[in-house]
Amino acid sequence: MARTTTIGIAGATGYAGQELIRLGARHPEIRIGAAMASGASSSPRSLPALSHLWDGNIEPLSIDQLAAECDTVFLTLPDPVAAQIGPKLVAQGVRVLDLSGTFRLRDPTQRRHWYPATPELDTPAVYGLTEYARAALPEARLVACPGCYPTAALLALRPLHDAGLVHGDVIIDAKSGISGAGKTPSERTHFSECHGSVTAYSVLGHRHGAEIEQELGREATFTPHLVPIDRGILETIYVRTSADVTENQIASIFNHAYEHAPFVRVFGDALPEIKHVVHTNFCDIGWKFDPGTSRLVIVACLDNLVKGAAGQAMQNLNVALGLDETTGLT
Repeated sequence: MARTTTIGIAGATGYAGQELIRLGARHPEIRIGAAMASGASSSPRSLPALSHLWDGNIEPLSIDQLAAECDTVFLTLPDPVAAQIGPKLVAQGVRVLDLSGTFRLRDPTQRRHWYPATPELDTPAVYGLTEYARAALPEARLVACPGCYPTAALLALRPLHDAGLVHGDVIIDAKSGISGAGKTPSERTHFSECHGSVTAYSVLGHRHGAEIEQELGREATFTPHLVPIDRGILETIYVRTSADVTENQIASIFNHAYEHAPFVRVFGDALPEIKHVVHTNFCDIGWKFDPGTSRLVIVACLDNLVKGAAGQAMQNLNVALGLDETTGLT
């Protein structure tokens, strides 16, 4: 890299935004040029939790300042705000990595349904599932970083789907910690509502289902659940394979798919757990297979704020800049 890259973070007070500051402050090849709130009316403020790691102030949101001071901007903003700001920054020559859902869906009908504020783009955003987007990232000016639920589901399913081994229904039972709902408080995320309980929500109507189906090219039944932990996602995925598939074949497909993927750990029949991935950029994958019935159960887990959000976004930037993709993430 010829020089240090200056980044901006818009929406820096949210969970993913603060994770980006933590990662950016420790990254040897980038400098945080601006960290901004989600609105222009905010007053400057500090983040005590990041004291002595990053001692800057969160400033009011300013597109002009971001464009003038930053080479790359991460957007961790509400969808309608990201929809407005992202294309304007790209038009001013800034690389944009968007962590909202605004630019993920390519089909116009699906996009209007789930993200009605998204404008039409001359060039679709690159879908930034790093392990499958490396070739496109260096030239990408707008990267739509995947959702946390789809990241785990797609990393678990893509190798098998691409090999033509998945037959029939795909069922994804997903569980997320409370931080996956964002920082804005609601009745659903109130301590007394979620403590000691597990809740299914948005059944047959979650926008991440559309994202998963888009990237797989097939229907999937996706059911998310809220569990009373602060961070982490675990997904149990049920599929059937063709009758002649073997355990060794499944292992070979996963190992080959991720042999050069530093942040995907394949464990075979040793099923992963959330506590092994929190505060890391790893996605862990394990499975159990019954060759007699061709039933395959895959378990995938990750930290929704790191590999499911800020960490994957930084991994995308590393690849785009030609750096080792683990830079600043290990």
